[in-house]
Amino acid sequence: MELLNLSELLKNNRYPGRGIVLGLTPDGRKAAIAYWIMGRSANSRNRVFTSKDGGIITEAADPAKLEDPSLIIYAPVRVQDGVTVVTNGDQTDTVCDFLARGESFAAALRTREFEPDAPNYTPRISGVVLRRDGKLSYKLSILKSDNAGAACVRFFYEYDAPAAGEGRFISTYACDGSPIPSFEGEPRRVAIPDDPDGFGEMLWDSLDAENKVSLFVRYIDLASGGTEDRIYNKYQKV
Repeated sequence: MELLNLSELLKNNRYPGRGIVLGLTPDGRKAAIAYWIMGRSANSRNRVFTSKDGGIITEAADPAKLEDPSLIIYAPVRVQDGVTVVTNGDQTDTVCDFLARGESFAAALRTREFEPDAPNYTPRISGVVLRRDGKLSYKLSILKSDNAGAACVRFFYEYDAPAAGEGRFISTYACDGSPIPSFEGEPRRVAIPDDPDGFGEMLWDSLDAENKVSLFVRYIDLASGGTEDRIYNKYQKV
């Protein structure tokens, strides 16, 4: 699979929706995580990322303007028993609950399906990052509508020995549209830079200026477990 330029992928796509990137830095010493949200409606845009309990939550930038919290207010990133969980919805909590009981990422997501937002039927995208003995493995999943919401199809991808300097990118949508077409195919193989500042600035600058809302980047030292976080919010919390 070709190693793609993530900046170019994003610059050429006005609306990839929400996105997850997981990977390994070029020196092989740190896991890289990125998650962003975008929005076309006023309700979707009225959000910020806020640090909480070792992860992040979404909050209304202006609570007085919040119309419908369902599907937009959730915890995108949590840590459960040393496993970092990142998703585009409240399935974060489902995955963490299953992990706490010693059950699997896949088992958790088999209890969930795409979002009930016809006619888009937005996919649920999810990932977990595992650090064992100074080594990285990670998993990604996408739960998609089949046949205009009649059924759910679930895809799982596992990366047990990721190459240094590489990662995988998945998003909810293929591009803008009405209804919005879902992401197709395997997660894209993309280059991962050395540091969180460079990664965050590249992603933030590459996302569509009108539709981007928030971005979170975390680098995890595989030896120590130490983290470096960066948060970018387009809007200010009232």
